[in-house]
Amino acid sequence: MTDWPQLSHAYGSAEDIPTLLARIASEPTAKLWNDLWSALCHQGSVHPASFAALPWLAKMAANDNRGQALNALVLAGAILAGDGQPHGAGDVRTEHSTDITALLAWVNRRLRTATDRAEYLHLLEAMLGLEGATGWNEDLAWGLANEEYEVPCPECETSLFIVLGERGFFSTSDDYALSDDTIETLPLRPANPAGLEGIGRRLHDTASTDGQLEIAHLLTYVYGNATCPDCKTDFSITDQISPDQTNTR
Repeated sequence: MTDWPQLSHAYGSAEDIPTLLARIASEPTAKLWNDLWSALCHQGSVHPASFAALPWLAKMAANDNRGQALNALVLAGAILAGDGQPHGAGDVRTEHSTDITALLAWVNRRLRTATDRAEYLHLLEAMLGLEGATGWNEDLAWGLANEEYEVPCPECETSLFIVLGERGFFSTSDDYALSDDTIETLPLRPANPAGLEGIGRRLHDTASTDGQLEIAHLLTYVYGNATCPDCKTDFSITDQISPDQTNTR
């Protein structure tokens, strides 16, 4: 039995967590899930109560309600992505190995049946967090879902838009969404899928196997290169989005 009052979350004592979990199980709402996220993984920070919630999240991942299951998996992945932080919860991957195994099994099942692109990307993010991969963060997933990244040029530090999707595949320092066709753009250069390594290769192969060919195609650009229109410096896109993104534990 978890002694919740002896644990802490982002706002202090975790004595309120059992009531919150019970309410989510019986009357799920976006607000209640947001409250749980805020307590257990506020801006990516984790606490002893965050890991204590993993058994409940593992059970919720098996829920017939796909929305409930997705929320549980994404939150669990985010919590475990922060297991390297100083949180005072001990060796959480050993203590919760059974829950992590169950969560990974469910995230892989949900990946195979996902039809919504944003849902698939969130599940990929959850998968890597559960596995302990480093370097993939919410900025990578957010940009893929929204077909845009905003990054600094590594040389001149100009703020750049990296655009990939329906509008094309280019870099620009202009606000392309509010500009006409006269803005200066430079084409992105996708990576060769055969040359991808680390997380890039894993994500591309997973998306391809799952039939998510559009996402696999976008990933070749995310792991490719861009040129700054202002100073003409060439750079790796992922190096500007997420340092050390090719590493895994």
